[in-house]
Amino acid sequence: MAKVTLQSVADRVGVSRMTVSNAFSRPDQLSAELRSKILVAAAELGYVGPDPAARALAKGKTGAIGLLLNGHVSEVFEDAVSAQLFAAVADALAAHDLAVTLLTPPRPGGFFPARDVAIDGALVYSCNAATAGIDWLERRKVPMVTIDEILRPGVPGVNIDDRGGARAAAQHLIDLGHTKVGILGLQDAEKPGATTDLATLSDSYPMRERMHGWRDALDAAGLEPVIRLAPYTPCDAARDIAVELLDTPVTGALCFSDVFAAGVVRAAEGRNLTVPADLSVVGFDDHPLAVASRPPLTTVRQDIAAKGNAAVAQLVDVLGDGTPDSQLLPTELVVRESSAPPPSAR
Repeated sequence: MAKVTLQSVADRVGVSRMTVSNAFSRPDQLSAELRSKILVAAAELGYVGPDPAARALAKGKTGAIGLLLNGHVSEVFEDAVSAQLFAAVADALAAHDLAVTLLTPPRPGGFFPARDVAIDGALVYSCNAATAGIDWLERRKVPMVTIDEILRPGVPGVNIDDRGGARAAAQHLIDLGHTKVGILGLQDAEKPGATTDLATLSDSYPMRERMHGWRDALDAAGLEPVIRLAPYTPCDAARDIAVELLDTPVTGALCFSDVFAAGVVRAAEGRNLTVPADLSVVGFDDHPLAVASRPPLTTVRQDIAAKGNAAVAQLVDVLGDGTPDSQLLPTELVVRESSAPPPSAR
């Protein structure tokens, strides 16, 4: 059977190849009646439209934007914050007729999305300096925008005020009268033996900034926190490390995320401690888990959708030869039922 082509449809309808092409890619150039006639003829012949690879070659654009991840896709969708960001990015790109392509870690000796996938630009999300792929995007000269990253020279980025939000969380416990404060922070997967020293703590931008914020308030109050670090995965790791944290006489816990805070609450239940009567817990993100938790979590809210939308707007500007400024989005302390004065103050 002969291959059905653009010309096959044009011959059937009695129009030019360009007219058939416009029916698929520029429908506003045709009347509704003519476009419908072309699409019916194409369906009858089994023609599905112009070849995407050929169209990209002709235009010099793929219509795809890469989202570089620090881990596997399963981890993105297990975490509600990352999943919400992905949804916001995908929707914002769709509004500009762009598709999102996930750039995952390479397979040993095999396919490497950041190196091998054709894209017009890339969003780099919460990756550390050693993340495989960033160097390839730079070598390919792919236009980039970073999200939750240390800003790079010449590359715009969108961050939230992690430091200010963490400072407000720590000050909240201080104002309630807590003097024995613990911190449950994020441990780098690349640094399983990481110390709690600020200079070498983590390659994670949010973690470094949040630790600075917590210490800003605690140091000013003359308080030395008990610090424990937990890996992001597996999901029970935070609870297990929280048990170690509760072996120390803390009355308040500042957590890297609401997921970590939920782990502290579960660890407290296992020790027959009541939140907040015996232990106050403060999270970060205002993850859906914060409201669903019992008790509902005091936390630091970030606008995840606004972060994704801002990053896409910056990248669209870059693709149009613009030079957008980096943005720092605000955070907000949300006080709920998981924080109260320490037992000694009551």
